[in-house]
Amino acid sequence: MIGMLVESSAMRDNRSMADENGVVRVGVVGAGAFGRNHARVYRELAVDPSQHIEFVGVADTNLARAQAVAAEFNTRPFHSAEELIGAGVDAASVAVPTVLHLEVARALIQAGIDVLIEKPLAATGAEADELIAFANANSRIAQAGHLERFNPAVRATFPLLTRPMFFEVHRLSVFTQRSLDVDVVLDLMIHDIDIVLAFTRSKVKEIRAVGLPILSKKVDIANVRMEFDSGCVANFTASRVSTERVRKLRFFQPRQYVSLDYSRQDVLVLTVEDEVPEPLGLDPFNPASVAASAFPSIVPFKPKVEQQEPLKAEISSFLDAVRRRSQPEVTLEAGRDALAVAMHVVEAIAAHAERAHLSELIKAM
Repeated sequence: MIGMLVESSAMRDNRSMADENGVVRVGVVGAGAFGRNHARVYRELAVDPSQHIEFVGVADTNLARAQAVAAEFNTRPFHSAEELIGAGVDAASVAVPTVLHLEVARALIQAGIDVLIEKPLAATGAEADELIAFANANSRIAQAGHLERFNPAVRATFPLLTRPMFFEVHRLSVFTQRSLDVDVVLDLMIHDIDIVLAFTRSKVKEIRAVGLPILSKKVDIANVRMEFDSGCVANFTASRVSTERVRKLRFFQPRQYVSLDYSRQDVLVLTVEDEVPEPLGLDPFNPASVAASAFPSIVPFKPKVEQQEPLKAEISSFLDAVRRRSQPEVTLEAGRDALAVAMHVVEAIAAHAERAHLSELIKAM
């Protein structure tokens, strides 16, 4: 049935561009927490005449949930991706459970629809590769949904990069019932893995990791040490069982410290003044030598950050790529790379659990 609907839709419409009026018809597949937010943003864009967006509807196999989201954002509910395809859309967000990403995205792509696929891109690396190949073969615009790439603080940090050598990253959340189909690495940490990969532009050399299930049967808290070919080292902590919400990334590079707060959309830079001469004979790796030297002058700086909702920026960027038929800011290849590293982290956690005899604890839950 999927094949028949997709085939007839693909033959009926050529969706390589928006229609004659420049209106892009959009939809959402998945009416959970992520899908609802995508629906909200599409509705906000649709009510602005300058955006030339028509929000066709939201689809979910749980029709009651689709109806609730559709009613909230004044659009049509659909019981399946096939029904949404039949209604005629040019572009769609895929916000279904990760295990369904390949199936749903493939149906949309085959129907000539451009896709924005929520993170993690796929359930496995092989499925991610299949998605990439399928999108390329069908000449579709396909974007990976790595939201933090569009955080204004992250965007303000890219121009500051020289040679990052040490990262300390914390992403902590209170426990909720959403996204329990994946562990905390694929739910939360993958955001920061993607950002650090983009900042370092270097391949991962070694991963050491530990994680534990606390309130679910998946890993809820994890700590990771990652070393890159460049020599950079990154420490990640992710938790969805915290008493507070923290979203912070800090890194050091030569003569500079940068602190980024995702939630506050704020960046602080501390730079050692170039004019300060180093004491003769200073050995930076000798504590006595460092203690005996005069401390240099440190200059604080806060780059300008244009406040914006990351999800709205992400969807607007996707729709711009759809209109221009251009490469999206976050490619499926970037999504696959982040997924591959996250999967290695999951494997490292499992290996540590085996060494520490934690498997019995996990089975008992």
